Amino acid sequence: EVISTGDVVGDISEKDMRRIQIRETILSHFEKEEKLFNMGIKTLSLFFIDEVAKYRQYDENGDEMLGEYGEMFEQEYTSILNDNLTMFDTDYQKYLRNTCSDVTKVHRGYFSIDKKGRSVDSSVKRGSDISDDISAYDLILKNKERLLSFDEPTRFIFSHSALREGWDNPNVFQICTLKHSDSQTLKRQE
Repeated sequence: EVISTGDVVGDISEKDMRRIQIRETILSHFEKEEKLFNMGIKTLSLFFIDEVAKYRQYDENGDEMLGEYGEMFEQEYTSILNDNLTMFDTDYQKYLRNTCSDVTKVHRGYFSIDKKGRSVDSSVKRGSDISDDISAYDLILKNKERLLSFDEPTRFIFSHSALREGWDNPNVFQICTLKHSDSQTLKRQE
């Protein structure tokens, strides 16, 4: 059987594809991270999402809860972390146990913040593929030094609009696009 690009064989849902993308990004992250850790280079992975609600939501009391992608990430990360922990007492293993074992601290979303302190989904200008949310971009830039520190457990970033002008961080080694886009320019930027 010949399978071409874009062909689907079997019963694969959009949700299953997103889970596989998240899992593969985490696996690739761990592989690169272990190699770069002893060189003093912190590895970051970036997920582009199409709507904030898929990463973070709020219940009827206004309490923050994980969205679909956040839940998938935490499930896959926990499983992969457990597979990568060994009994060896290397510096990298210590780092994983001490800094990276709390799944809730290793991923963060950078989105615009509303007046109540909640994340809001930024709107895309009519006739444009680029969000008019500048604060997410600024937040990443303002915290860059802290983000690159091994003391900061955040290693996975979920973003909706980090590319207004283009965000460059040499420590991002994996980029996972969990959204659809018809814009060739935006795809190339990402």
